[in-house]
Order: sequence, then structure tokens, then C-alpha cells
Amino acid sequence: MKQTPFTAKHIALGAKMAEFAGYNMPISYSGINDEHQAVRTNAGIFDVSHMGEFILKGEHALDLIQKVTSNDASKLTDGKAQYSCLTNENGGIVDDLLVYCIEQNKVYMLVVNASNIEKDWEWIRRHNSNNAEMHNISDKTCLLAIQGPNATKILQPLTEMDILDLKYYTFSKGKFAGVDNVLVSATGYTGAGGVEIYFEDKDDNAEKIWDAILAAGAPKGLKPIGLGARDTLRLEMGFCLYGNDIDDFSTPLEAGLGWITKFSKPFTASEFLAKQKSNGVEKKLVGFEMIEKGIPRHDYMIRDNEGNLIGRVTSGTQAPSLGKAIGMGYVRIDQAMLDNEIFIDIRDKNIRARIVKMPFYNQP
Repeated sequence: MKQTPFTAKHIALGAKMAEFAGYNMPISYSGINDEHQAVRTNAGIFDVSHMGEFILKGEHALDLIQKVTSNDASKLTDGKAQYSCLTNENGGIVDDLLVYCIEQNKVYMLVVNASNIEKDWEWIRRHNSNNAEMHNISDKTCLLAIQGPNATKILQPLTEMDILDLKYYTFSKGKFAGVDNVLVSATGYTGAGGVEIYFEDKDDNAEKIWDAILAAGAPKGLKPIGLGARDTLRLEMGFCLYGNDIDDFSTPLEAGLGWITKFSKPFTASEFLAKQKSNGVEKKLVGFEMIEKGIPRHDYMIRDNEGNLIGRVTSGTQAPSLGKAIGMGYVRIDQAMLDNEIFIDIRDKNIRARIVKMPFYNQP
């Protein structure tokens, strides 16, 4: 198993560790519910250094991004980021990712999922017909997510960058905790506010920044958070998890990601998706909450009131902020309307649920 620069820190803090995307990662420290509530109400720090980062440079960098991603990266100016996805020729999602504009029309950073680093790199390289400069910096990049309503207040004393007023999906670069060239981005996977910080894994940068954040944050209640709470937090927001809710066989239109699918420029799946938009999708990713007792899990069957199979669960959990079980899943389009009663097949029993609007949770 690979390690991140923070693995020893997690073990020293008593984290429950497990393999994830080939890395030895912390699943929980004090317990998923406790960590979840810490992020919702205060602040938490996640090690997400297993994620992948690619730099694309040169006069053809933007052309390549436009060709392989569904969103319109030409709208990005220096210091802005966007959510997007890579699509295959059949409209399926190769991966979802973030695109950072470091220098407009010249330098971009793509942030991809840990389990898809090699797959994404190869997919982008295959489409690089104009030889844009490509660098895979995943192994030498640290990434920490400090999330929660008090996250930026805790971090502001560690930098001269104005991170308190950083607008959503924008970023700054500068010195942080005495380390140069740190990128601080107002993004995250929790819906609770906060930032993600990227920096090079060299010298003692990782130790310096981790220790500085914990020293500033621990007296104010900031806690280290594992991947278990990361999953419950993102699910309450209706954020998709690659490999569960989206994959090579689901399209962004089916997954409710039409808002990052722009037909203002051609891309790998634009013709297929334009046709699908015109004809209408046959299945749709929906959110649902359980009416009866039971927790939905990945790949459980979804049925109608006559017991007919109409879809499957992609993600499910007992939501700590809501006190109820929730889930996401694909269902036939004729069954996808809000408030429609559906049934989740849990241990051969059809348990009542209702389709609801996402996000499930709204941060106060």
C-alpha cells in the first residue's frame, strides 16, 4: 500500500486505517458521527493527498481541456476553478474532476480521483494530438482539506493571503504556515464551507503545515477527519462519488450533471449527449429518504409498489445531520418524480422510501 506524507500522523493519532485506492488511509479517529458533526458545526482537517494532480501547459493546453471535458474551461480566468467531467465517446463519465486556471490560456491544473489517476492520464494523453505539455505531479503534491464553517477563521492567522473572503471556486497562491507556493482553494466535498490546500511534498512542508493547522485549530475544536465522515458529509449534499454514483456507463445528463455539460464547444461526447438531451434520458439519478426503518446500501435493488425492478441504489447511509437514512440511485425516468414512493429491497423485504430533492441537508 502507498502512504501519503501524513500517514505516520494518522497512526500516531490513533486513526482506524484501511486501504483506499491503493493508499493506507484513515477511515475514522473519534468515530464517524462525531467527526461528521465537527465538520458541520466547526472545522475538520482531511488528508486527501491520494488525489491526482496534472499540470497542462502551453498554447494548446486549453484546447486539450476543451476537447476532453464537458464544461467550458474557456470561461475560466486566473484564480478560478470549475467542476467538470471527462466523458468517453458513449457519453459515460471517465472521471469527475476540478479544473484550475493558473494562467489563462497557458497553465491549468486538473485534480482527479485517486483510483483513476493512471486511467485519466492515459485518456487525456490519447487525445493530446497537438502535444500540449503534460506533467503528472500527483506523487509530489500534498492536499489537505480543511472544512467547516469556522475553517477559514482558524486558518487566516497562518497566512497573509485573504482566505476569509475567498469566493467559492476561486483560489489564491502564496505563503502559508511559512511554506512558499501554497495554493488555497475555496472548494471541498462537504458543503460545509472551508478550503483545500495544495503544496509540494518536499523538505518538511507536510509536517510544517499539518502541525501548524493542528496547533491553531485544536484549541478551537478542529479535529482530524477520516474518509468515513467524508462519505456521509458528501452524501448529505448529494455529491456524486465516482465508482458509486457515476462511472463509465452513466452519462452526466443521467447523473443530474447537465449544468457542467456545455454544448457551446465540441468535446468527446458532445454529439452523443446532444442527442440524449434531445431524446430524453431513460434513467435518472435521484435522492431518496427512507420512510420505514432500514439503511440503503450500494447495489440494493429499487422497486415500484408492485414489486417491479425500476433501478438500483448507488449510495446510502444513516445521515448524522438528519437522523434518518438517505440514499441515491438510478431509477427509470417514469418513476423519478419528486415525492414518488419507491421501495428498497433490503434483505428480501421491500422497505418504503420517498424520492426527495437534493441536497438532503442545507447548511444554516
